[in-house]
Amino acid sequence: MSDDSPFFITGSEQKGPWLITCDHARNHVPAAVNGGSLGLSVCEMQRHIAYDVGAEDLSLALGRRLRAPVLCSNFSRLVIDPNRGEDDPTLLMKFYDGTIIPANRHADATEVERRLEVYHRPYHQAYDRLATPDRAIIAVHSFTPQLKGRQSRSWEIGILFAQDRRLADPTIAGLQACGGLTVGVNEPYDGHFPGDSIDQHALRNGRLNILIEVRNDLIKSPKGQQAWARLLAPILQQALASTKTSKAGE
Repeated sequence: MSDDSPFFITGSEQKGPWLITCDHARNHVPAAVNGGSLGLSVCEMQRHIAYDVGAEDLSLALGRRLRAPVLCSNFSRLVIDPNRGEDDPTLLMKFYDGTIIPANRHADATEVERRLEVYHRPYHQAYDRLATPDRAIIAVHSFTPQLKGRQSRSWEIGILFAQDRRLADPTIAGLQACGGLTVGVNEPYDGHFPGDSIDQHALRNGRLNILIEVRNDLIKSPKGQQAWARLLAPILQQALASTKTSKAGE
């Protein structure tokens, strides 16, 4: 894989019942995008506006425990957001959480189309190949403890879902049974965006899915990432087993 490949896959040989995805894995800006810079400082590129802090390594740790392939993007969400539909107005952000994105400020339709073709679409083509009918999708994200000018977020973890609650409900129950966790139900965001990754690859074809948001201060370190992977893996396995039991009882 070259440094500017739009995605990378770890554990492609795994044949288990899961596919793990990380839409916002990295803050990398390919050289073909404004010479490899969006005009932001290193400090700004380390913020949640550029990627989901800690989510890549949590995804990989989960992949090892669940023996699942892991698909990660290899470009910053500010280059173009792979977790948005092609017609979403937030596909290419020009201003995010108090920060202007200089290299996006004057990006026209031609530049948006170029970034779609080079980065966004290849990622989703790989996603489509990996999302086989026998695999449930775990989408891993992280969220910042506080957006500028907003209230702090008390949840350690959020479980997001749209109309399909088959995996969400038993996962929420499993997390709540652990005790000591504040579990967000469709928090800090409400469900999904039309045309986003889960919509494209799971909801439209009835595939089992769950979107996990972990507060990023909890998974910045390898210790935190491993701890959350240890916590989540058995809960997810039990949740998946419960869907099979429910189906058998129909």
